[in-house]
Parts: sequence; structure tokens; C-alpha cells
Amino acid sequence: MIRIAKRADVGKREKVLIRTVSIALALLSAGFLILLIDLNPLAVYRAMFEGAVGTPYRIRETIIKAIPLIITSLGITIAFKMKFWNIGAEGQIMMGAFSASYVALNWNFLPRPILLLTMAVAGVIGGGLWALIPAFLKAKWSTNETIVTLMLNYVAIKWVTFLQFQAWKDPAALGFPKIAGFSPEAILPSLFGIHIGWIIALVLVFAVHLFMNKSKKGFEIAVLGESENTARYAGIDIFKTILVAIFISGGIAGLSGMIQVSAVARTLSVELSAGVGFTAIITTWLSGLKPFVLVAVALLFAVMKQGGAYIQSAFGIPSAAAQLLEALILFFVLGSEFFIQYKVIITGKIKNNTLADKEEK
Repeated sequence: MIRIAKRADVGKREKVLIRTVSIALALLSAGFLILLIDLNPLAVYRAMFEGAVGTPYRIRETIIKAIPLIITSLGITIAFKMKFWNIGAEGQIMMGAFSASYVALNWNFLPRPILLLTMAVAGVIGGGLWALIPAFLKAKWSTNETIVTLMLNYVAIKWVTFLQFQAWKDPAALGFPKIAGFSPEAILPSLFGIHIGWIIALVLVFAVHLFMNKSKKGFEIAVLGESENTARYAGIDIFKTILVAIFISGGIAGLSGMIQVSAVARTLSVELSAGVGFTAIITTWLSGLKPFVLVAVALLFAVMKQGGAYIQSAFGIPSAAAQLLEALILFFVLGSEFFIQYKVIITGKIKNNTLADKEEK
């Protein structure tokens, strides 16, 4: 008989061993796939690494891919700490980008610093208010936040699709479904060849760490995540805490949308989020809800993403095959977390209770 039991405690050495084995198995499994398409696995892996960090340009591109992942994961971390399963970061990114785009397209007469600050505030409010919908439903009627946040993703995407193809469609685009580009005043400046979103991301890492570990509200969020009864006994306003925490969670994701729409896309489009909201759920989980660890995890994911894009052109690998390589690696890494949390116990065959009773008699 096979049964699964919760591990009481796992040492750091054992965790490192399990994760190392999972990565080795991932590379081995992906290697068989590469062999099937008549390529050298070692050459492909080397090219993936070089494609992500081989030149200063590639390093910059990898960091640019990591920025929204870090910021969005920080927002999800706050929700997950409270055991509120926010699966709606994708929609919150889109609504933050939408709110920031409205400011950029209609208030471009403002000086650049004021315009960018207003866009950032609008992005936070847009993402935060979108997240408040499932938060209110959860706090008021104990609805399932996983389903509500997931469904709201598609509502947000369809809303932006409507804007791009109809309401905000640029007349000067010659019939192409495109929203007008932003003015230079609405574009984030760069530092060291990368837009200043990387500075915002690092500031947020420290801010979220301090908020979760040093502030009263962060303590209340952690207590509520451990036990609602304990939080109630401690006098914590559960309704208010849920709303505040999830507004902050969605607001940070909305800020990520503002950065992407301003510094990367430079206009609003339905492809803006590119699955970052869903990938951020994985990076948040793998980081153990620790902001500083999260930076390293997000960078590794960005390396894999950038390297996967590079080998498509370097080896002529179809995009589906490159994505399958990424998925295999991800599958084994996530699987390692299962074996860190649980253990598989194999016992001898158990007799049928009725038969056992007869034998005893």
C-alpha cells in the first residue's frame, strides 16, 4: 500500500539535495526530447544560458523580463500570506495598465514627472479596485476567491480587447487594431540601459519585507492566514484586514501593469501581461513567500524564458518545442516542492477487514 504523509521537518541539506535531483532529472528528461528532434542537448543548454546572459544586451532583456515577474509576485505574496488565493494577478495587471493608459492618453499635457506619478497612482488604484471585488465577496459572504479571481482575469482581458479593437482604436492605424502610442512624457526613463522599473522592483522588495515582518498590519495578515479564530480572538478586524491586504496585493500587480505599458509596450494591448500573472503564482510559491528569495527565483525564470526564446532562432526550434522544454523543467522543479513537504510511504499489503476478522475467529 502507498500512502502520503506530511513531513514534520526537513533540513536545509535535504531540501538542497531534493531540488538538485529534480533539476538534474528535468535536464535529463528535456535532453531526451532534444535528442528526438536531432539536436545535441548540451549545445542547446549552453545556447539557452548564453541567450540569457551571454551579452550585455541579453542580460538587459533578461532583467526586463524579470521586473514584472518580481513586482507581481510581491503582490501575490501578501495575499498568499493571508491564505487568500489570488489567482487574478493577470487581470489586475491589465486593469492597472488600463488605468495608467487612460491617464497617459488623456493627460499628456502634464509635466513628465507628474504624469508618470499620476500614471503609477492610477495603476495601483486600478489593480487594487479590481482585486477588491473578490476580496469583498470573500469577506462578506465567504465566496471562493480562487474561482472569482480567475474569472475576473478573462473579464479584464476582454475589456482591453474591446478597447483595442473598438473604443480606443487608433484612427491613424489604417484599420489595424491598435491603440495610439504614448507620448514621450508618458514613458519611464532608463538607467544603465534598463527602464527604472528595476529600481521600483528593488524598492518594493524591501518595502514588502518590512511591511510583512515589521508592521502591525503585516502581523495581522499573518495571524489571519494562520487562523481566523485566532485573529478574531486577538481583536483583529477581519473584514477590514482582508480588504486592505487584497487592495495592496492587487495594487502592486496594477503597478506592474503600469510599468509594462509605459516602459515596454508604450501603448495598451491585449498581449501586455503575456502570462506574467500566472507565472508569478509559481514564483511566489517557490520562493516560500520570502521577498528576497523571490528575486532569485524570478531571475531564474526570466533566464529560462529569455534562453528559450533565443534557441528558437539559434536552432530553428519551433516555439511549441521550446515551451515544452520550459514546461518540463518547471514540472520537475514544482514536483520537488511536493517531496519537500510530503513523503511517500510504501507498506505491506493490508488484508481485507472482513477476511481478517474471520481469520481471527
